[in-house]
Amino acid sequence: MNATVAMAVAFCVYGCKGKLATTRGFDISEHPFQVIDSMFIVQTDKGTMQLRSEAPRVERYRNDSLEYELFPDGFAAYGYSENGDLETEIKGDHAKHTKPRGGDEVWMAYGNVSVKNLVKHETMETDTLYWDRNEEKIYTDCYVRLYSPSGFMQGYGMESDQRARSSVIKRPFNSYGIMDNDSTAVEVDSVNFIGPFPVNI
Repeated sequence: MNATVAMAVAFCVYGCKGKLATTRGFDISEHPFQVIDSMFIVQTDKGTMQLRSEAPRVERYRNDSLEYELFPDGFAAYGYSENGDLETEIKGDHAKHTKPRGGDEVWMAYGNVSVKNLVKHETMETDTLYWDRNEEKIYTDCYVRLYSPSGFMQGYGMESDQRARSSVIKRPFNSYGIMDNDSTAVEVDSVNFIGPFPVNI
């Protein structure tokens, strides 16, 4: 009877010890300490809209040297002019915001990044884009395509103010294209459209 009890106790201690060893191997810095769904941030100055940021999901991580945020399902930022009009739109499949302790923060959007200046009707496409909030500029060293009403340019590297008012390609290709507006294109505003919609029978 005593041998049976001793064996059961030994089995229980051994089993618990194995589980504790597995638990100690868990690295908490590899998992988010906070998750935010449907992020929506607005920045204003004296009642005038300056910046709007949106993301379906934000994951916050922390380790000994830095804290960072991941935007795994996409990120969008909207910049407004001094009059409060929507001027700039920046979107990417993913984004990361890094805050090293004792260092400068880094904002990075990556994966099908597009930068639109709605006033100038310009669109810039690249794979990775950085935002320097202190210098109020955006930049990249990756391949860039720039579409505008006056033409098409491409090259490597781009730098601009954060509202994409003065985008400059650092190493442009020698070739470029002239954009020809298509006068046959028809745009339908489904929100303000008055009249019957076509019905398929």
